[in-house]
Amino acid sequence: MSEEFDYIVVGAGSAGCVMANRLSENGKYSVAVVEAGGMDNWIWFHIPVGYLFAIGNPRADWCFKTEPDPGLNGRVLGYPRGKVIGGSSAINAMLYLRGQREDYDGWRDLGLDGWGWDDVLPLFIKHENSHRGASRYHGVGGEWTVEARRTSWEVLDTFIDAAEQAGIPRTDDYNTGDNGGVSYFEVNQKRGRRWSSARGFLKPALKRSNLKLITGALTEKVLLDGKKARGIVILRNGQRETLKARKEVILSAGAVASPAILERSGIGDGARLKTLGVETLHHLPGVGENLQDHLQLRMIYKVHGVETMNVVYQSLFRRARMGLEYALFRRGPLTMAPSQQGAFAKTDPRHATPNAEFHIQPLSLEKFGEPMHSFGAITVSICNLRPSSRGGVHARSLDPNDAPIIAPHYLSHTEDQVVATEAIRLARKVMGQQAMARFKPEEYKPGAHLTEDGQLVKAAGDIGTTIFHPVGTAKMGVESDPMAVTDGRLRVRGIEGLRVIDASVMPRITSGNTNSPTIMIAEKGAGMVLEDANA
Repeated sequence: MSEEFDYIVVGAGSAGCVMANRLSENGKYSVAVVEAGGMDNWIWFHIPVGYLFAIGNPRADWCFKTEPDPGLNGRVLGYPRGKVIGGSSAINAMLYLRGQREDYDGWRDLGLDGWGWDDVLPLFIKHENSHRGASRYHGVGGEWTVEARRTSWEVLDTFIDAAEQAGIPRTDDYNTGDNGGVSYFEVNQKRGRRWSSARGFLKPALKRSNLKLITGALTEKVLLDGKKARGIVILRNGQRETLKARKEVILSAGAVASPAILERSGIGDGARLKTLGVETLHHLPGVGENLQDHLQLRMIYKVHGVETMNVVYQSLFRRARMGLEYALFRRGPLTMAPSQQGAFAKTDPRHATPNAEFHIQPLSLEKFGEPMHSFGAITVSICNLRPSSRGGVHARSLDPNDAPIIAPHYLSHTEDQVVATEAIRLARKVMGQQAMARFKPEEYKPGAHLTEDGQLVKAAGDIGTTIFHPVGTAKMGVESDPMAVTDGRLRVRGIEGLRVIDASVMPRITSGNTNSPTIMIAEKGAGMVLEDANA
């Protein structure tokens, strides 16, 4: 079986939904968007607190795992990726964050013209629908809905006071290019329901006759004719099918899946491809390399005399009341993002901009997918925003059903170990302020008795976990960069008619959550595809 389209978009995740919308918008081109997961017809994709039930659940999550990581003292981490239209935006934290001006200006300074902050800000504004209204930094009427939180906790209000006492100023808006300060996060929700990229970009476009969504279809490889992409091979319902592309194939499968598809297609490092048993059709050594992720150090503090979700959830009556509050008003704890509050700060004055991000939660658990603790507690997570460590993602075999090899190499760089010790000490400084004293905080993890640098590095390895921000595995770069996979227009170097447009192309990770930057990349990438089509 074979079908033909002008454009084939692989992946209906955060980027792919944008691509599907924009490429089909003018009606001139036929577009297929191919998703390996299914439809978002499960209640927990839409109730915000559903991430507790979605992450680690094979109905919603690919349930990937990392290789044993030396920096994490040999631990293996779950590595969630959304298995549904909307991709990881259907199970993620819903936090709307763009990063810092310097992130994008840094991309531009690598020789990637058109990727500076002043270039990308209009793209963020274009698709935004902000509760703030239209301004220099925000837009209204776009597909990407941004709202304020719809629940509150006394312990979180107090954390803001403590952070201020520790020298972290209050801020009103994390998305002006300078995200320094402490505040509550804004969320991708609409009236208390999760707003995924599928809801915002894909579903409204599916009424178009020139757009076709294909679900339950694993992409095996890109079909090449010499150095030109001609289509893809998919596995669906146990059958192998071919989809042909008249113009371009666009990989938007994410920083984990896109490089593995390239390698199964014969595009990648020749020596690695040989071990896979695939013929090298195009030697591109950077494929799957340059993996960056934010490692969060999940410090847990027992607290007393204040309400937290741990205690509330123990009561069947309180649970029922939460459900009723949500059903009637779309407010309350069921609208909670994994982190309601954050802070961006410097772990040391040597950093030019805030290099650490706090995520504060009025609950605690051993890991996502496990029950909350029975005692009152909050989680004070803190991550290094600009890690120096680099890992990789690679195909495990030629079978697309085989999970890829994910090796983040957390804390492998000495600088990241230094920042980890600084981050733990900064969190302790905030929690030790007078504002928090009335709740008698006790450090449950990693433990206040650990004070020396070596102890704290080991502790970071024990409590560190992914914050689900893999990027960089098909990075943009100039022609002289031997590890660049894509150019500044997101074209795979040396292959005609093939682009990667997702978080894979980030040369360096942004200083904050990566979902909305990925959507911006897709917005810009779609514009480039259409410009080239009309050239």
